[in-house]
Amino acid sequence: MPRKKFEPGHDVEHLSILDEKGKLDSRLEPEIDDELLLKMHRTMLFSRRFDEALLKWQRQGRIGTFAPVSGQEAAQVGSAAVLEEEDWMVPAFREFAAAVWRGTPPVGLLLYTAGYNEGGAIPEEQHDLPIAIPVASQLVHAVGIAYGIKYREREQVVLTYFGDGATSEGDFHEAMNMAAVFSTPIVFVCQNNQWAISVPREKQARSRTLAQRALAYGMPGIQVDGNDLLAVYVATQEAVERARAGKGPTLIECVTYRLSVHTTADDPGKYRSEKEVKKWEKRDPIPRFQNYLGNKNLLSKDEIEKLEKEIKEEIQGVWHETEKQMERLGDPMDMFEYVFHEMPPYLEEQRDAYAEFLKERKENHDG
Repeated sequence: MPRKKFEPGHDVEHLSILDEKGKLDSRLEPEIDDELLLKMHRTMLFSRRFDEALLKWQRQGRIGTFAPVSGQEAAQVGSAAVLEEEDWMVPAFREFAAAVWRGTPPVGLLLYTAGYNEGGAIPEEQHDLPIAIPVASQLVHAVGIAYGIKYREREQVVLTYFGDGATSEGDFHEAMNMAAVFSTPIVFVCQNNQWAISVPREKQARSRTLAQRALAYGMPGIQVDGNDLLAVYVATQEAVERARAGKGPTLIECVTYRLSVHTTADDPGKYRSEKEVKKWEKRDPIPRFQNYLGNKNLLSKDEIEKLEKEIKEEIQGVWHETEKQMERLGDPMDMFEYVFHEMPPYLEEQRDAYAEFLKERKENHDG
């Protein structure tokens, strides 16, 4: 019998519309309302400055460990901006920019990083899941939501985020397979920031792209310049439309870069060069998009300066409000609440014993 060659059924493309030098491919430029363009820019800039403030506060010991988003704002805002209010967004642990776009109060994000679980609460009307720390664990949850949407014959879509390191986890492959088998309305957005903590992209996979992993599961995969907000927006728009039309999932690989630390417990200087970082700083998504808006006469240097001042004041306000809330929170007895609908006897015993301990300690201290 002769050998037969099988076609994978889908092609893998690379999409770039606005390159790092500001050159625009006008043939691919999407039609986006001016107001939406400016809102996306403001969200990216706010996220960068908020990220920088968080890092400062963490180094001062005011908050705990967190994962900075700097460098990946376009990949998050450009994709989240496509979603409708009724759609679902399922994040990993670095999606501050996407969360801000979706309406999560920055005070909540700050409270969460300060160690208050109350900050992880999602506003009731918001169709998002909270931060997921275990790598790739959120992907199976996202597929479950998408399956539920299809089962109930709703017109919603799920968009879930993860990093390049997550594609080496079993949960990623299980989620991709189940999403394709059941043709669920989900968009997988991989933020390939080149490093899975200290493991470089080339040591994670031998495939030329991460997007081509979609082919093994029978779904479309596309690689985009993740620092090009326009390219991310277009690719996500196509994927969301496909999912909403009942045509199943898509994998989008956003090629981007983590400009800061993996988390504040990390020292990237031990595993990557300053030369590499400088190279990617030239591809920074925010100045690139600002130049684009300037060329469209939508944003001037004076307006950027005014916006910078406005955002700085807003972030200070967020910190002051967070401090007020921290004063009202932090009762250690709260750890026994909100876990069970009906508290089991063993937990009641632990609660009562701990309450007695706190009472005795207070009496001794007052004495």
